[in-house]
Amino acid sequence: MKLYLDTSTTETILKLDDQEYHQNFGHNLAEKLLDFIHQKLQENNQDWHDLTEITFMSGPGSFTGLRIGASIVNTLAHELNIPLYDHHNKKHPIILPEYGHPANISQPKK
Repeated sequence: MKLYLDTSTTETILKLDDQEYHQNFGHNLAEKLLDFIHQKLQENNQDWHDLTEITFMSGPGSFTGLRIGASIVNTLAHELNIPLYDHHNKKHPIILPEYGHPANISQPKK
């Protein structure tokens, strides 16, 4: 089963083969994304080891969303020993997010 993940905007897009799911996690993406993926796999009578490859929309987009999504897909691809692709269909050992611009980091208040 092929997994596609896009966390570049507030609406997360998950595709499992030709099934597509949309979910807005708000500020809970890091806490809920892995469970969401697992739940959708189970709804399709699949589990982690049924994944054969992963494609990730690596950017540009939300700094935090891309970092969280990249962490998830990098870990899954590594642990399951399956190929990892960016949205340009280029294979990678790990995905590095493409933010599209430098991070907007606030100055410390103290």
